[in-house]
Amino acid sequence: MSGPLVGVLALQGDVREHLRALERVGARARLVRRPAELAACDGLVLPGGESTTMVHLARRFAMLEPLREAVRDGLPTFGTCAGMVLLADRLLDGTAGQETVGGLDVTVRRNAFGRQVDSFEGEVDVPVLGGSGFAAVFIRAPWVEDAGADVEVLGRVEAGGASRIVAVRQGAVLATSFHPEVAPRGRTGGEGPDDRLHRLFVDELVTTDVKGNR
Repeated sequence: MSGPLVGVLALQGDVREHLRALERVGARARLVRRPAELAACDGLVLPGGESTTMVHLARRFAMLEPLREAVRDGLPTFGTCAGMVLLADRLLDGTAGQETVGGLDVTVRRNAFGRQVDSFEGEVDVPVLGGSGFAAVFIRAPWVEDAGADVEVLGRVEAGGASRIVAVRQGAVLATSFHPEVAPRGRTGGEGPDDRLHRLFVDELVTTDVKGNR
């Protein structure tokens, strides 16, 4: 396979599902646990999981500062659910002193949709994907409470009597409140999972960045 090399942060969370999705859209996928592994990547996925645990392990494995530096230096990065929390510059309802990687000029409310028992699947209109809505899986999901002027809002859902931001992009950083790595095909037709967000990330952010830096 000759596609770009995209790492998945493999400290905790739903790593394997992202590896499979990346490979389906033509990337070479690898686990990332060490700074040297991160340095070799053309792009990075921060998966869902438990954000506080992920930050704790990132610091323990001397990964937190390399992650911050990589995102700051423009490494294309895709955060899902807890990954969105990690990428937020500001948090609401986090634990005391909770750290993030940062890189997105957003305020994210942690566990905004409720506890594990409140998990749900809902259709999200993501116009940049074209076609039908995205059948999104929300598991203890955050939402974006506030987004800066340079942040492009890609998707919203109705919750708590308001339109909540659940997908954003800022430069080379993409983030969703939901778990696209486990999204069913929905109304897009055919068999298998819906890989449109992973394809968007690889084709429009990672591959474009690789070509632009050659």
